[in-house]
Amino acid sequence: MVYPIELSNEELALKAIQMRRDIVEMTCSAGSGHPGGSLSSVEILVTLYNTVLKHDPDNVKWEDRDRMIFCKCHITPAIYSILARTGYFSPEDLMTFRKLGSDLQGHPSRFHPRGIEMSGGSLGQNLSVATGVALGLKHQKKLNRVFALSSEGDLQEGQSWEAVMSAAHFKLGNLCLFVDYNKLQIDGYVEDVMGIHPLDEKFKAFNWNVQVIDGHKFDEIRDAIKNAIAFEGGPSVIIANTIKGKGISFMENEAGWHGKAPCGEDMEKAIEELKHEESLLTTK
Repeated sequence: MVYPIELSNEELALKAIQMRRDIVEMTCSAGSGHPGGSLSSVEILVTLYNTVLKHDPDNVKWEDRDRMIFCKCHITPAIYSILARTGYFSPEDLMTFRKLGSDLQGHPSRFHPRGIEMSGGSLGQNLSVATGVALGLKHQKKLNRVFALSSEGDLQEGQSWEAVMSAAHFKLGNLCLFVDYNKLQIDGYVEDVMGIHPLDEKFKAFNWNVQVIDGHKFDEIRDAIKNAIAFEGGPSVIIANTIKGKGISFMENEAGWHGKAPCGEDMEKAIEELKHEESLLTTK
């Protein structure tokens, strides 16, 4: 299948529930991983991979594809889930996450699994990669777009701001950055660890086109992307206010779930909550 495709918000919501189930089941099976920030990014990834990005899982080197560069690369449960659910590999392989010999390791590699544009792990590096890719495409006069997904941890790194400055200098209207702004990291509240507020004003000062949205509302995500694509004067950033651990009541807004797997009774409760959400959507 070649994407993008047309989907309703209800169809996207069902896909989001499936992704959340993948995330909790994968991390529980592995006994490790990063569920909190994976859960906060679900609606962004579901929208991008299904309804926005030009990509073909059967032709990963398609020259006309859009590029998706992950800056927050520790959210591999979400990355692998969206790749599997859009056809890059079998969803059955998700349960090999972090297992010895599996392609689905804790941080992504551009060599495996299929669909990963750039390896990652160290925070702050891959926005530079996204900027370079966008610049290269612009020089080649190609119409491909570059999307990137960043975190607060990335934006605490100086290299990210060098990339932000460069993207504006070269007027990269083909670059759109999402910031999954859930305001928590492994050590607690971002503003207590290394504050980045006010994020919107910082990007404006660097001459970016700035939008601030609710990162869990499909209409707001769709509209922001349309606005970013329509803006040709330079790079765009969509600051998506999100909730760490979104969709699992006891995980929401809890920094402790940044890198801890939900197992046992926690796993059972999480799946029960997701089944309930699914039943509410399918019985409307």
